[in-house]
Amino acid sequence: MSAVPFLGHRDRSAVVAWRGAQALTVADFLAEVAAVAGALPDRGFLVNLCGDRCRFAVGLAAALLRSQVSLLPPSHAPEMLRALKQRYIGLYALSDGGARTEVLETIEYPASTRGEEEIDMPAFAPSQQAAIAFTSGSTGEPTPHAKSWGKLALGAIGEAQCLGLDGAGPVTLVGTVPAQHMYGLESTVLLALQNGLSLHAARPFYPADIRAALEQIAGERVLVTTPVHLRALLAEESSLPRLRLILCATAPLPPDLAAEAEARYGAPLHEIYGFTEAGMVATRRTTVGEQWHALPGVRLWRDDQGVRVAGGHVEREVGFTDVVELEDEHTFVLHGRSADLVNIAGKRSSLAYLNQQLMSIQGVEDGVFFMPEDTKGATTRLIAFVVAPRLPRKVLMSALRERVDPAFLPRPVYYVDRLPRNATGKLSREALCRLAEGAAARGPDV
Repeated sequence: MSAVPFLGHRDRSAVVAWRGAQALTVADFLAEVAAVAGALPDRGFLVNLCGDRCRFAVGLAAALLRSQVSLLPPSHAPEMLRALKQRYIGLYALSDGGARTEVLETIEYPASTRGEEEIDMPAFAPSQQAAIAFTSGSTGEPTPHAKSWGKLALGAIGEAQCLGLDGAGPVTLVGTVPAQHMYGLESTVLLALQNGLSLHAARPFYPADIRAALEQIAGERVLVTTPVHLRALLAEESSLPRLRLILCATAPLPPDLAAEAEARYGAPLHEIYGFTEAGMVATRRTTVGEQWHALPGVRLWRDDQGVRVAGGHVEREVGFTDVVELEDEHTFVLHGRSADLVNIAGKRSSLAYLNQQLMSIQGVEDGVFFMPEDTKGATTRLIAFVVAPRLPRKVLMSALRERVDPAFLPRPVYYVDRLPRNATGKLSREALCRLAEGAAARGPDV
């Protein structure tokens, strides 16, 4: 197969990215790629720590030019980076001055790229390995999943087709998720670069920052976000600039929240479903129905190992990590993660469903159910962590009793100032275990 270009933009004067109100053209972008590629050491693997989304994309292209592979660990915690350093000899980091690590040798992003010779549009063999994403695995040891450049590019093109963004023209993506995670890589970086769109370099976190980033854009805007960020936005009474589309992922979105977002912002909301092993798998318009529809070329089937997925941009055949009900080889309904299923006194539910009920209670700003490890000789009960500073405890428990079976009422409930969510809004089991240990020492609130 022929080489796949890094950019889908045909004109060198086209805008690839925005840094605040400053437009970066294809020519500007390629000059930065040349400068960064020249600054990289002769190694095989790097961790791209660049917080500026455009510089992350430049680093990805520069690494490909040098036949280097970008690692995408689930966190940049020292213990994670030490484990990767032992496995990938010569591993180093690229940083633009934001994130720092003492574990890896760090190459600083060039301060200036002016004067660089103009280079041709980079293009790479479809089979060239571009990235390795990691899951924590059942033992906590990072498990690698290689991603080829051809499949990553194909996925971005398919995603644009599903979202009606192929050939959309001057549309800018503003993402609240980091580029270093699969969702951020696929839906804030590659989606833009492969389809002639633009990306916003910043990663706004708070509602005021998101609104400011959107206001910097003159043309059409797409907000790429998570349920956590979306809920925070909706809690604000202020409006947003007109959006073409809202894209959401990392956790199932309650239909009522999706409907509120569409009504408030006047834009359709689509969700992306995927997992690290496969990348993106399917999309849905949440307010239309619960069915998920596979991306172009992706096929689903069930065998004695469970539901499997392959085809299209999916690198290789893999099994679903969630419980799903197939309607046909391209459509399914999601019932929750296998690890989220709980069985108490012969009754079954899922943590995702229970969390949805908890978050539906007025006054709950954030919350999560948690099932501790089994303790020999003791009955294991669900516990819950809740951010609800103005909600009385008795009111909370009364509302929960109306929503969930008594078997799944949490014992105890802990009120906390905030939950230890990561950059994509997820809560790791390790973080919740640490939170539970500290809360148990303090004593329950309910």
